[in-house]
Amino acid sequence: MSENKKAKRITDIPFSVLDLSPIVEGGTPSDSFRNTLDLAQHAEKWGYHRYWLAEHHNISAVASSATSVVICHVAQGTSKIRVGSGGIMLPNHAPLVIAEQFGTLESLFPGRIDLGLGRAPGTDQLTAHALRRDLRSHGEDFPEQLAELRAYFDPSLASGRMHVRAVPGEGLNIPIWLLGSSGYSAQLAGMLGLPFAFASHFSPNNTLVALQLYRQYFKPSKVLDKPYAMVAVNVIAAETDEEARYLATTMQQQFLNLVRNHNVPLQPPVDNIDALWNEYEKEAVEQQLGSSIIGNPETVKEKLQNFLDDTQADEIMINASIFDHQARLRSYEIVADITNLQEQRETRI
Repeated sequence: MSENKKAKRITDIPFSVLDLSPIVEGGTPSDSFRNTLDLAQHAEKWGYHRYWLAEHHNISAVASSATSVVICHVAQGTSKIRVGSGGIMLPNHAPLVIAEQFGTLESLFPGRIDLGLGRAPGTDQLTAHALRRDLRSHGEDFPEQLAELRAYFDPSLASGRMHVRAVPGEGLNIPIWLLGSSGYSAQLAGMLGLPFAFASHFSPNNTLVALQLYRQYFKPSKVLDKPYAMVAVNVIAAETDEEARYLATTMQQQFLNLVRNHNVPLQPPVDNIDALWNEYEKEAVEQQLGSSIIGNPETVKEKLQNFLDDTQADEIMINASIFDHQARLRSYEIVADITNLQEQRETRI
């Protein structure tokens, strides 16, 4: 590793939060939204840079399906932290609608809104059909949809005269990010000179290749003069390694249920996860969770630094699927403490 790579420390870069507004077993979406706002308010106090919510549909454990509405809920209840989508699944929507929604959000909360975009449906095919009414778009026209969306904000990007305007939206400077779990969006983000966010929290094996592609294809733009890559990773932190491993069994069950196609709320942790899965299922879950960081503060600090050494990320976004809300808050607090986020925020301001 070069000296340049060794120089980047976890205390030097921003950390952010990814939230799916989880619905836990025995809980309700109302509970989830209260917990989401509580976490966002704590994250702001602890010095996290941005708070993103993800679009998923027909998933019993996820309450953030109406993503723009939940973003408004969080932005209204906070004052400084950036709030955005991680992401909006653009093929599910008309670009004009997204331009108007995020134009509205930016008008309500100036300078605080991010628009992260993905090209996957964020759901199963039947639900995708219910969302789109037809399936003529499978993501192949994502570049065209993206170009249309960007032109609503900045008509100078349009190939011809704009006959339809986004009101509100037009003329607003809303940062657009491309999200990905493979190389496709990495290359596109690079060619367009846009910031890129990679989903290492469920696609760890593709992380380094995608980041390399992004940096390789990057062309300076009005948005960025050099690449800016954020990487999402699962972090479950607690006072002891044993407690963290126990809390992490909720996340393991979440992915196990995906493997089994069981659509259930987030499950409480268990003492023995090995009693729940067979060897094939264990291997499948561990492959998807391969980059996850689980442990006490010292363990997490060391593993986060190793993760940064490997990825050279400009920002790290933390996902924490933890059943108990107080334990989830504590996990994010530990990360904030070991990375000196409050001191970083004061320096940035």
